[in-house]
Amino acid sequence: MAPCGVPWRLNADLAALQQRLNHSFNNVRLLERALTHRSFSADHNERLEFLGDSVLNLAVSGLLFEKLSDLPEGDLSRVRANLVKQDTLFQIASTLGLATALRLGDGEKRSGGHKRPSILADALEAIIGAVYLDAGFDVAAVVVRRLYGDLELNTQMSAMGKDPKTELQEWLQGRKMKLPAYRVVATLGEAHKQTFDVECTVTEFAHSERGIGASRRAGEQAAAAAMLQHLALHAGERSA
Repeated sequence: MAPCGVPWRLNADLAALQQRLNHSFNNVRLLERALTHRSFSADHNERLEFLGDSVLNLAVSGLLFEKLSDLPEGDLSRVRANLVKQDTLFQIASTLGLATALRLGDGEKRSGGHKRPSILADALEAIIGAVYLDAGFDVAAVVVRRLYGDLELNTQMSAMGKDPKTELQEWLQGRKMKLPAYRVVATLGEAHKQTFDVECTVTEFAHSERGIGASRRAGEQAAAAAMLQHLALHAGERSA
């Protein structure tokens, strides 16, 4: 019988997922929350996603610092950006089989939410955050290294195109300016089909730009792209 009123099928999915992660949760409720979309419950995974994003970036940074020891900082940043972007996270989440374990509201299910890249990428970050809370950073970093184990890390990855957030960050860092600040101004639409209105602010110019995307991450990228356009017109040349 499933414990604590949790459906047996979900428990089976959670057990299989823990095997694929090679991490057995001390508090399986953290894993359940990591797989819960806001369309399903008010106790959803967005806070864990926020935490997991930071844990993932630090773990990947450590991995790249070790594996690509000859690469300069700017190239390391570009490689990391490609490793933590939505497309890469979606591929890893798909390989893990997260779709079968996601908890989605009825509307999100009908609209194919279990296949949506933004939802799967966010769930993966939430799982990383859950592992961090469950067992600490060292264990979370081992899980991250395992998730990226099938990806070949090489110096050519730095030649891949920069995303707007990375390009904006490098533009500001090259001029000894503070990093941009991002905040969600509004969440629009129904729970199963939301868009995020995000504001990007550059303190030195006392200027903000807005962007809208199907996920918080996509909204940030759109806002960064708008800021880059503004800087190209009003603040001199943009970095190549």
